[in-house]
Amino acid sequence: MVRQTRQRQAVIEVLRASREHPDAAWIHGQVRGSLPNVSLGTVYRTLDALVRDGVVVTIERAGQATRYDYRREGEDHHHAVCRGCGAIFDVEAEAMPCVPVAALPAGFRVTEVRLEFMGLCPNCADTPAEQP
Repeated sequence: MVRQTRQRQAVIEVLRASREHPDAAWIHGQVRGSLPNVSLGTVYRTLDALVRDGVVVTIERAGQATRYDYRREGEDHHHAVCRGCGAIFDVEAEAMPCVPVAALPAGFRVTEVRLEFMGLCPNCADTPAEQP
């Protein structure tokens, strides 16, 4: 279990309040509102600890800042990511069909499932692609 410090509690509060899947720099800016002397390094170390403890999950894209999502109890969801604008949308797990596990190696123990849908949000899908 992650030891509760003022910094960690502040990071958790910022993540609980956000539905936007923020990056560490944005979280740092928000935490500085209540803890003006907190460093960006402390925020990164805190996020790493929260990820290890399963309180927070990461959403990673090559060439982009890692985004963070607080895991609310009883609120299981996956993500849809727009390749156009980078927006991240929650997709409720209950709306998903069952995923067959028969293809997994014998004896494989699933500890976590992450499913991400990649595509274009309605705004980006409606925008004509630029012509060279």
